[in-house]
Amino acid sequence: MIVYIAIVTAYFLFVMLVSVFTKKLATRTSADFLIAGRNLGVITCAVVVAAEWLGGMSTIGVSEKAFKIGTLQPMLYNLATATGMVIIGFTVAYHYRKYGVYTVSEMLEHLFGRDVRTISAIAFLIAYITLSYVQLQTFAGVVSRLFDINWFWGVIIASVIITFYTYMGGMHAIAITGVIHVVTMFLGLGLAFVIGMHRIGGFHGLQQALIATGSPSNFYNPFSTNISYAFSLLLGGILGGMAGQASIQPVFAAKTPSVAKKAAVLSSLIIAPFGVMVAFLGLIARTGRFFDPSTIENTKQVLPKLLMSTNFIHPVIGGIAIAGIMAAILSTVGPVNFAVVTITIRDIYHNLLKRDADDATLLKSSRQLVIWINLITIPLAIIIKGAILDSAYVSYAIRAIGAIVILAGIYLRPWTSKLGVKMAFIGGTIVIFICVIANRLGWFHIDKTYGSVASAIFFLFLGYIIDSIRGVKD
Repeated sequence: MIVYIAIVTAYFLFVMLVSVFTKKLATRTSADFLIAGRNLGVITCAVVVAAEWLGGMSTIGVSEKAFKIGTLQPMLYNLATATGMVIIGFTVAYHYRKYGVYTVSEMLEHLFGRDVRTISAIAFLIAYITLSYVQLQTFAGVVSRLFDINWFWGVIIASVIITFYTYMGGMHAIAITGVIHVVTMFLGLGLAFVIGMHRIGGFHGLQQALIATGSPSNFYNPFSTNISYAFSLLLGGILGGMAGQASIQPVFAAKTPSVAKKAAVLSSLIIAPFGVMVAFLGLIARTGRFFDPSTIENTKQVLPKLLMSTNFIHPVIGGIAIAGIMAAILSTVGPVNFAVVTITIRDIYHNLLKRDADDATLLKSSRQLVIWINLITIPLAIIIKGAILDSAYVSYAIRAIGAIVILAGIYLRPWTSKLGVKMAFIGGTIVIFICVIANRLGWFHIDKTYGSVASAIFFLFLGYIIDSIRGVKD
């Protein structure tokens, strides 16, 4: 155990030192703190975008789901987000950077007006606070397993680390450490994947071991079970990125619109293969070849349990792999928390409450908000239960509404009314939570992603019809 702790602690200290170093870069203006002074090049921007996607869902969430269902279906999360970034690159990335905005809601203001900016900002805040506590849960799952402490203290320790990391360096720290994180996660988890597949007897050996646990023989087919859920993963992942503040904030920070477009497309080449590796590791854990699956009390600890099993890999390699998980989570939790900060400061505080605030005030408020966000997410991470990937898709469903609205605003503006946009955000968000509650209580089952997309399209159409009848022109 001491080997794992030593390697992970060394990695933490290194990352925190980098954050401290970048503090000088992040304290000059609010633009430096929030969007790195719009100075990211193609490679850095692409890696930071990918790093945001390769977080708790791509590690703990994907492995947890693969372990539970015994198929590669969860890898669709990464394949979908990779596809989504390609689409973003060829549709909205250029427009986002051209307008010089800080947030998705600010972009919506350019298209539909200030009141739409406010309504959408509230919806996006709900989405990202949800994603923020989910990321904290993934981090706590690793911390509690690594230090052999209970869930409560795992959450507290994880929150302290996240707060310090985000507070010190801002977007500059997220950009620089994002590159470090991506290298670490591919090195650590890549080694674990290669060693694991060799030790399990390759693809055929894994197939035989999984069949013995009750998995289907075509476990490799992500559409072999629950096709509806599979398509919801694809739909949510593709649309969730277009209005995903955290995943496209690096796009806002790109040097030019052309850089933003190229970086979005390039990021997909980093995102896609990672999910495949982690899904395979979840299946290897399910076989029971390297540890007894019945000893797992919290399935969020499946991947750490596998990587810390000396029956699986050497502790040094396992420690590097655990550091890779930590890197993946930190690479996402920073942008996610920063998304909440940026939306709150730019779309709520500066846009509604304090329009005359100077830049020094905005910078100070941004730093303070980093602390408050982490305090808010602690009780949510402790109290709310459920599979990480499923919980995260509440956020994706809300962001899917934003994606549909933005695409309509850019490419179908004559047929998109301001009333329809307002109705889409308000009505669509309500529909999502109705779907979640109904599914849990057994009233009916409609996937939240399908519900959000269908309701957004319906309300956009309804709003256009109503305004056409009233003779209203936006």
